[in-house]
Amino acid sequence: MKKGFIMRKLIYCAAFALFAAPVHADGHLDADTVAKIEAFLASIECQMDPDDIEVEDDGYDLDDVICKGGDQFDIKLDKDLNEVSRRAE
Repeated sequence: MKKGFIMRKLIYCAAFALFAAPVHADGHLDADTVAKIEAFLASIECQMDPDDIEVEDDGYDLDDVICKGGDQFDIKLDKDLNEVSRRAE
């Protein structure tokens, strides 16, 4: 009984870990990339919660970016962290 419970709990935890955070091609979004994205945002006087960075096949989708003046945007970056698009929310 106890072994089955532990196995189910481990499976649930593993599934949560896989789907709860953005996943990069190598399995994770590394701290260096997050720091570079945050530096880019600071350069355009914006900020966001790093948990709202979504990894996509062609780059990154930054949700709920708040910029100077209080404007909110969704910003897309390519794999080289160049801004591709910006959409006001």
